[in-house]
Amino acid sequence: MLILGVDTSCDDTSLAVLDEERKIRANIVSSQVDLHAMFGGVVPEIASRKHVELIDSLYESALEEAGITSGELDLISVTQGPGLIGSVLVGLCFAKGLALALHKPLIGINHIEAHAMSIFLEREVEFPFIALVVSGGHTIILFMEGPCTYRILGTTRDDAAGEAFDKIAKYMELGYPGGRVIEESAKKGQKDYVLFPRPMMDDKNYDFSFSGLKTAFINYAKKHDINDANIADVLASFQEAVCDVLAFKTFKAAKEHAVKRIVVGGGVASNGRLREVFAERGKREGIETMFSSPQFCTDNGAMVAILGYYYFRKGIISPLNAKGYSRMAIKTGK
Repeated sequence: MLILGVDTSCDDTSLAVLDEERKIRANIVSSQVDLHAMFGGVVPEIASRKHVELIDSLYESALEEAGITSGELDLISVTQGPGLIGSVLVGLCFAKGLALALHKPLIGINHIEAHAMSIFLEREVEFPFIALVVSGGHTIILFMEGPCTYRILGTTRDDAAGEAFDKIAKYMELGYPGGRVIEESAKKGQKDYVLFPRPMMDDKNYDFSFSGLKTAFINYAKKHDINDANIADVLASFQEAVCDVLAFKTFKAAKEHAVKRIVVGGGVASNGRLREVFAERGKREGIETMFSSPQFCTDNGAMVAILGYYYFRKGIISPLNAKGYSRMAIKTGK
């Protein structure tokens, strides 16, 4: 069995081929970071137009790398949402046309769920587990009860964690993407130089709010002189606050649901300090913590293919009139 995974949810165009043993035969990712860097963030219209330009040639590259022809594909798996709707529709329409032309089944999958399941590209994880998906657009805690079965426990009420990193970096004119720039500078900084607030830590839920933390940073920057001598300390303190909140809420969810396994995915999961905080806390509390490799944390077609594999095994196929969507239907609670 050969599965094509297609993801155009934001600014990365990615197509992957997975075989019946869930081995990656190809995983092509074309980043638009340089294209959007001058704006300090992703411009939706530019992103969707670039997907249109690239997707045909990247599809051919994926087939060539996998050493197969289009007729050998057995299943087309594609991100249906959430994401930038213009971008999502490029990949979804491409996948629909391909499925129709090749007479192959189509599976539209949830991008967030794919991040949570990306760990299965590298290892088996016993269910149930708590999944934290943390990226530029999403910060969500899922209770993964089994393959293709999950509940949303908590989500961000405003800025996602990665979005807060990007906005701080833009405010400080540090460059884009913000998370990567801040992490690099913070490595040399003192993590307790500024005691930034830890939003919603005392709330009896699993939701997040990073807008207030972002504002606290900006207010500090306006009142104090941030220069070459202390910028690493201030950024390290901000990063530590984000990591503390993410870890506290995720481990709280694990303990209150009597789960001994945590999986972290999404672009921000590449952050080295976040990995350290989770590893330290997991060791202290006897909870196993697992992170996808950095190449599978960012958006990629391989995670879309692996999730499509599980849905296909359950006999769940999408119709050719499947619609794209920009947001998840959110229901949270204990």
